[in-house]
Amino acid sequence: MYGIKYACNHPLYSLCTLFKIGDRGIAVIQQRFDSDTKTTWWSDIDTELQDEIYLNTNFKNYFDKVGALQNENGFYPTVTVRQIMWALKMKPLKKEPWETVFDRKYI
Repeated sequence: MYGIKYACNHPLYSLCTLFKIGDRGIAVIQQRFDSDTKTTWWSDIDTELQDEIYLNTNFKNYFDKVGALQNENGFYPTVTVRQIMWALKMKPLKKEPWETVFDRKYI
């Protein structure tokens, strides 16, 4: 209800969940795994997490901090679902052994 599925030309993903207020936004991605082909990819987050993240009492403060970075070349600041869950002091999703970890703050 609060985040939208957003298609873009990002080098890492083509779909994300975009939380947008005015002209600012935060793209949130979640890594997926295909057990048949043993491949991973980044995409939009699970729909049940969208409302939980947006309605979190810490979301607006986090959005004001991260979303303050303006849309650059059609891209919004991007974080993984686990990064935003940690920042909002939510219990993060279980870490899977196949998951990629980024050492940068924003993607």
